[in-house]
Amino acid sequence: MFGTHTMPMIQKFRPRSSCLIVAGILAAQAGCNIFLPIIFLGEHKKSLPAEFDKLTGKRMAVLVWADPATLFDYPHVRLELASYSADKIRVGVEKCDVVDPYHVEDFLDRNPEATVDPRKVGEQFEADLVVYVELLEFQIRDAVAPDLCRGRIRATVAVHDLRAEADEINRYTLAPVEVIYPENHPVLMSSRNAQIVRRNAYEQFSEKLARKFFEHQVEL
Repeated sequence: MFGTHTMPMIQKFRPRSSCLIVAGILAAQAGCNIFLPIIFLGEHKKSLPAEFDKLTGKRMAVLVWADPATLFDYPHVRLELASYSADKIRVGVEKCDVVDPYHVEDFLDRNPEATVDPRKVGEQFEADLVVYVELLEFQIRDAVAPDLCRGRIRATVAVHDLRAEADEINRYTLAPVEVIYPENHPVLMSSRNAQIVRRNAYEQFSEKLARKFFEHQVEL
């Protein structure tokens, strides 16, 4: 009688044993994360300090320079990039009085020489600081395949302090900003895709630029 029940009992418990073995292997491969509290399973982030933290309580202007060839293809690129960046800085930095980019652009139209003179722009609008963005590369159409669309913006960034004393630093060079959108591959060129790519490239560029001026979090 005992012999006739031995095999069925083994077969009955085999599936559970197999499941436990598989679960153990998966747990080992995952570093036993299944036993960690839920809080440790989420996305990890860390805080980064501002690269330049002197905008709070100040009046500042954003000045964008672009070469003639870029302005010929994209005549509003200065205003568009300045507007996106000014909005992001205004949101991220407390008590920062940002000069209206439309007023800056109007001044540049009437005074073309001021496009390379941050001090002149700052004095015109009684700004304490001028964030000077020099476009090194700007494209929406893929340079290799003109029938494809892929945004690329690359620029240097410097902050000019108009209130610095004679023996103080009056120009701060920050890390360059570069974005590529879409990052993985270009998309087929069309008026709609060009608008989407351009808008998202602006968003990413202005976000990276603005984060230079306030503490922020990044994903690990």
